[in-house]
Amino acid sequence: MSNTETTRAPLDPAVIFKALFLAVVAVFVLVPLLATLLGGFKSLGELRVNPFGLPRHWEWQNYADILFSTRYWQLLRNSLIISTLTVTLTLIVASMAAFTFAHVRFYGSSMLLSYLTLGLLFPAATAVLPLFIKVRDLGLLDTYFGVALPQVAFSLAMSVLLLRRFFKDIPYELLEAALVDGCSYIKFFRYVTLPLSRPILATVGTITFVNSWNAYLLPLVMLNTDALYPWPLGIMVYQGEYSSEWHLILAFITLTILPTIILFLLAQKHIVAGLTAGAVKG
Repeated sequence: MSNTETTRAPLDPAVIFKALFLAVVAVFVLVPLLATLLGGFKSLGELRVNPFGLPRHWEWQNYADILFSTRYWQLLRNSLIISTLTVTLTLIVASMAAFTFAHVRFYGSSMLLSYLTLGLLFPAATAVLPLFIKVRDLGLLDTYFGVALPQVAFSLAMSVLLLRRFFKDIPYELLEAALVDGCSYIKFFRYVTLPLSRPILATVGTITFVNSWNAYLLPLVMLNTDALYPWPLGIMVYQGEYSSEWHLILAFITLTILPTIILFLLAQKHIVAGLTAGAVKG
């Protein structure tokens, strides 16, 4: 009888390095989130002596007080309205522009696309003063649209680039066949392109929503009424009222970032599919 020996292939050092790198990144991302979450369950005294460990006594009342306060839900409503407006307008405008750049040939399209991509070079902070003047002249100061419209403008460049790449991967033969059958560009966009583009639309929508949800500078400049504040401004006011109550502040932060975490987890599959679409040809 002969014993059959099974040999295992040696582990690739590149794979080990990638795994270690991802583990380190995961630790850097998860530790602050967990510390914030657990800090909200502690008393102030315990938070000072045990900032990172598990609570000895779980203070559920910290979260209950915030969840049953009208202020928290008001901030969440304002953030949801502004983010929803931003995402909706960005997807509408960016998808139409990206479809035009991907499938419609006209004079100056390359120049216009290059001009649009220049928006990636300029953060919103560099245009705060002219934005404020323009929003004031339009009568949109202290309104939801006064915050949403500038956010849409600064989201268009990246959104158009992502959508255009995905749209160009749709076989051009589909468009030619549709045009031969009498289908217009608008109908092809509505009934063919958009249904096939759900992964990239989910990707752009999620990225835009998270950026809008966490935006601080534009709401700070455009809004003056506390009743319209989104949560980043609300946490500033909340911290001013409870400057020494850090356990309550950590609980408040946890509850306000929770919607974006849930949204990202729900859309994770579509995000990966949207970002990797067209990466492999053949």
